Amino acid sequence: MTTEPYIDSQAQVILVDDDPHLRQALSQTLDLAGLKVVALAEAQGLAERIEPDWPGVVVSDIRMPGIDGLQLLQQLHARDNELPVLLITGHGDVPLAVQAMRAGAYDFLEKPFATDALLDSVRRALALRRLVLDNRSLRLALSDRQQLATRLVGQSSSMQRLREQIGALAGTRADVLILGETGAGKEVVARALHDLSSRRDGPFVAINAGALAESVVESELFGHEPGAFTGAQKRRIGKFEFANGGTLFLDEIESMSLDVQVKLLRLLQERVVERLGGNQLIPLDIRVIAATKEDLRTSADQGRFRADLYYRLNVAPLRIPPLRERGDDILVLFQHFADAASQRHGLSPHSLQPAQRAMLLRHGWPGNVRELQNAAERFALGLELALDGQAPAAPPPAAPILLGNLSEQVELFERSLIAAELAQPHGSMRSLAEALGIPRKTLHDKLRKHGLHFEGGSSGPDDHEENRP
Repeated sequence: MTTEPYIDSQAQVILVDDDPHLRQALSQTLDLAGLKVVALAEAQGLAERIEPDWPGVVVSDIRMPGIDGLQLLQQLHARDNELPVLLITGHGDVPLAVQAMRAGAYDFLEKPFATDALLDSVRRALALRRLVLDNRSLRLALSDRQQLATRLVGQSSSMQRLREQIGALAGTRADVLILGETGAGKEVVARALHDLSSRRDGPFVAINAGALAESVVESELFGHEPGAFTGAQKRRIGKFEFANGGTLFLDEIESMSLDVQVKLLRLLQERVVERLGGNQLIPLDIRVIAATKEDLRTSADQGRFRADLYYRLNVAPLRIPPLRERGDDILVLFQHFADAASQRHGLSPHSLQPAQRAMLLRHGWPGNVRELQNAAERFALGLELALDGQAPAAPPPAAPILLGNLSEQVELFERSLIAAELAQPHGSMRSLAEALGIPRKTLHDKLRKHGLHFEGGSSGPDDHEENRP
């Protein structure tokens, strides 16, 4: 029976040869050269065990029983067509060499060959592999950055910082606690963490603990066995178990009872779940993202939330700023949602008038992004732009809204207009300046003054010249 090969993720070379003497000799040669080697007698099951971004190379004999070197090459390239594969044979001839190279082999060595030739080829292949993986990482980072900018729209420093934090945490295994007011976008952040992680192909399970009745919350989260309680006629798989291999987003965690919090703490610590009425511990491979609109530290001090669970969750906190602290983003977000709604309803997009822009900037946005999105939807439908409440709630002292004098309000309005235009596609500073109707040097000065940054395409050759008439 063929056994599944063990592949060390740190191995630099996988050597496949059915000749035990040659396999041992080549392994020693590579090992003495400082390369970590995994030596295998056959290729069966190898391709399925190599991850697409494995940072090594494969050296394989061609003529082997079962799967030969050319078949292995095809299997490997079906998973990653940029993986370097070096083929060796004692029956080498020109047609076979040509066939191997046409099939995508990195190199072809005919036995007997000098060990220096093997080492030189392997080292060049490893250098190429590192370059390929570095380029992939750069492309992925750029793609992730663009995806985040599309999901979490805004140029304010608080949103830029939030995107940076999400980018830093997404690829880790850490559980995350999201802090934010109602309507601030906690589930959007949770989904971004999931979609930018290695779990992106696994399930994303969202559950609002505050919407669950106390009588069913444990069954919903942990599952139950038949007969666990009155009415439990068949087994139920809970949300935690259903999310295995992926991410579970648990919103309004502050609404959980203390008894459920105990079970959640155990799950987070031991990564196992036990269904109600059952005795079996089921191992879990999940990431838990919790969210709350309350100060859990205060709740813990008041005995309404377990302190040990709070400290367990608070390892990687993410705070979503309320919309009233994102004055620069209000117009950008509004236009983004209004344009999307217009496209969805097949309507021509509307442009905001100055008085409407001022109204949006003055509003306190107690419902945060959700409230703004609803207002943008009504605006796109051609309805009157009316905001809930007469006098907007006063923002905190640090918020750049409702400033004290006219000049400060003018500056805020100017900054918001520029920020809104920055969100539109512009290939150069020239086109951005033309859209705003100001000279390029004036635009440079205003960007620097307001702390804004142009992240569009490449600047034209005269973008940095002095202002010209």
